[in-house]
Amino acid sequence: MATGDIHVVTGAFGFSGKYIAGRLLNAGYQVRTLTDSIGRENPFGANVTAYPFNFDRPEKISESLRGASVLYNNYWVRFNYTDHTSFTYADAADNSMKLFQAAKEAGIRRIVHISITNPSEDSPFEYFRGKARLEKAIQESGLSYAILRPAVLFGKEDILINNIAWLLRRFPVFGVFGDGKYRLQPIYVDDLARLAVEQGQGTDNAIIDAIGPETFTYRGLVEAIGRAIGKRRPILSISPSLGYIMGALLGWLRGDVAITRDEIDGLMADLLYTGSLPAGETRLTDWLNEHSDSVGRHYSNELARRRNRTKAYEDL
Repeated sequence: MATGDIHVVTGAFGFSGKYIAGRLLNAGYQVRTLTDSIGRENPFGANVTAYPFNFDRPEKISESLRGASVLYNNYWVRFNYTDHTSFTYADAADNSMKLFQAAKEAGIRRIVHISITNPSEDSPFEYFRGKARLEKAIQESGLSYAILRPAVLFGKEDILINNIAWLLRRFPVFGVFGDGKYRLQPIYVDDLARLAVEQGQGTDNAIIDAIGPETFTYRGLVEAIGRAIGKRRPILSISPSLGYIMGALLGWLRGDVAITRDEIDGLMADLLYTGSLPAGETRLTDWLNEHSDSVGRHYSNELARRRNRTKAYEDL
């Protein structure tokens, strides 16, 4: 058991951050969170103290971190958000730099950072370039670090797996971009949380591909989800452009961004696959069979989570 050290998790009321915070509490640590959703439902009650990010006042970030030993950073954005307010990858990267500097000034000894598989400063995709920029900043910060690189997360609050199941439940066919042979290695969100907490206890610098024990082609992933929920559908190959148009239409109907062109192109470039050994233990196929009655029953709305800062993710 831990000795009561203070650990800080960004976004502990969200998806992966919630699982990391839960594991830290179970291990006996004191937990704080930095969040953009200070009013969101707190599943931990008084056991997790919440502070706003205060990116406009970096000295306040340092105050929130002072006395803590480890920072677990999930902070990022899935796409450039241009609804009633604008928020971009560039904004997320700049804010992350402020967070890293505040951590150093506050005396944080170690950062456990959630990145992405195959980040590169030369990537044609802004998401992957931004992630590479943050990794470089952490490596040059002088702080002890562990960088975890997941491909796709799954769990009851996830978006990709759930929304594939949602589509399979409602439509007679399913379209995949191109041949669908590009690969993914999903990791269970609680396996990622376990790995993060283990790395928080370490001192050696580490970069780990946080992938699960199963590798799917995208077509194979859709087939596995369909089998689990009893909705095996014909799978059609469609052009990326048509897929994007159909995704945009779905997003318009649901008031969401269902998928971006960069996400389609990144999938097809095999960027969610590595040749590393698995770091997670939970098989997606087993999890799907266990949750076959619930997965895909409701559409998971990314924008609703950003607009509504009070409800828990699973209620949106």
